[in-house]
Amino acid sequence: MVILLAMVANAAIAAVADTARETRWAEQIVPQLVVGDAVWLATPRHARVLAIFTEPSVTSRTAVIVVHGLGVNPDWNLIGVLRTTLADHGFATLSVQMPVLAADAPREDYESLFPDAGERLSSAVAWLGARGYSRIAVLSHSMGAAMVNAWLAATTQASVGAWIPVGMFVPFAAAPRLPVLDVVAERDFPEAIAQAKVRAGQLKQDGCSASLGFDGTDHYFDGGAAARLAAAVAPFIKRALDGQCR
Repeated sequence: MVILLAMVANAAIAAVADTARETRWAEQIVPQLVVGDAVWLATPRHARVLAIFTEPSVTSRTAVIVVHGLGVNPDWNLIGVLRTTLADHGFATLSVQMPVLAADAPREDYESLFPDAGERLSSAVAWLGARGYSRIAVLSHSMGAAMVNAWLAATTQASVGAWIPVGMFVPFAAAPRLPVLDVVAERDFPEAIAQAKVRAGQLKQDGCSASLGFDGTDHYFDGGAAARLAAAVAPFIKRALDGQCR
């Protein structure tokens, strides 16, 4: 009985996001924002979740929710470049803090956070919708892509019209119901490359969905690769959100 109670207690701990870690990041990030504004989302589990909203210089009713990977924040390296560069391409962006665990937590423990992540994603869609953004894409990296994968399989979001998973290392949780541009780096992790090959045969035949192998970089799209990635996915987002897919 003691062992069983200990196992239950450990499972409960694993299922809870490290909000203290998230708060520390918010305290560091918000005062230093140069591009974009901090906004706060409410979910059933959290009264305040940091997101960074960036408006384009042109009037737009299209937006991209940007979702970071394991154990980082909504302005981290690749994600910071994507949220600002996609705004330069004419899309409003909302980069959302996903739930995190302790820095030394193994990747497999993050699956317990998927319901929390789904609530944050739904809140992001609602926040954008309340401000007139009726056409939304989601761009997600690594663990963030796995979180979006589970969320899209479990919910129907009518305003979400396109998804760009980048470096996703899991299979599709359900057959895609919307256009998908599935991106994997040339020097990505072997697991991500292998899963992308499997998923290629499951994409919708809609004239937009495709697999995109991205040359000259690894899983983290360091250097100028992040800006190149934004430029590469922008035409797909525009076409999908404009309803040009069959």
